Amino acid sequence: MTKIAFIGLGNMGGPMAQNLVKAGHDVTGFDLSDAALKELQGAGGKTATSAAEAAKGAEVVVSMLPASQHVESLYLGAEGLFSQLPAGTLVLDSSTIAADTARKVAAVAAEKKIRFMDTPVSGGVGGAKAGTLTFICGGDKEAFDQAKPILEPMAKATFHAGDAGAGQIAKICNNMLLAVLMAGTTESLAMGVKNGLDPAVLSEIMKQSSGGNWTLNVYNPWPGVMEGVPSSNNYQGGFQVDLMAKDLGLALDTAVASKSSVPMGSLARNLFALHAQKGNGGLDFSSIQKMFAE
Repeated sequence: MTKIAFIGLGNMGGPMAQNLVKAGHDVTGFDLSDAALKELQGAGGKTATSAAEAAKGAEVVVSMLPASQHVESLYLGAEGLFSQLPAGTLVLDSSTIAADTARKVAAVAAEKKIRFMDTPVSGGVGGAKAGTLTFICGGDKEAFDQAKPILEPMAKATFHAGDAGAGQIAKICNNMLLAVLMAGTTESLAMGVKNGLDPAVLSEIMKQSSGGNWTLNVYNPWPGVMEGVPSSNNYQGGFQVDLMAKDLGLALDTAVASKSSVPMGSLARNLFALHAQKGNGGLDFSSIQKMFAE
């Protein structure tokens, strides 16, 4: 049993923390939402009134936060956790943030002899609940080896992508492709429906054909086609449009810095930004279907 502090108990972080509790770890969580704290308590975890309180005495700190600025605020500065954690603490940040931010936080951690890894995830809320996430890790090999037993109760796969920041680069490459696939899938389904096809039948045809992809297999964007996914729950829960737009912005920043050509990623970013501007930012990203259906 390991004493773990878990900071950020949202749609992803909450189920992740609960899976650590189920695995027998001593988990203390912190979140700004009282409802999220009560959910962790109901699953057998402990809660704290601040991140610092949650991290007191922890051997491992895991964080799942919305953006770069939140990660910097949590760990850096005079009031940040790095000023309080003892040397040797393992810190795993599963937020999706700028690679430069991950490298900056890792450098400060190294100065304080804290083992930090960026460990963003793929698999969505369903994967977080089922404990089948993919963890994409950036940092040194020793930290990765130490992290694996902590990550395994939440994961179906863990990858060591490279040094600090590498996990973030791999994650935004993955999310850029996911956005392209989701936009293309919804576009194709909408065209089929407008020409008289049943979306469930068309989905099955494409799943078994060369157009098959993750969105069709486990996250169908068309309402009523698949149970247990946001599209069949008025696009509630899941991965918000605002977060996808943020990740696509990170991808484009990376593309500019590396002189990479990303025409499909650029188009996907514009589509999701437009969808968010129409008041859909809080919905699951599969709600891009509404743009094509309308």
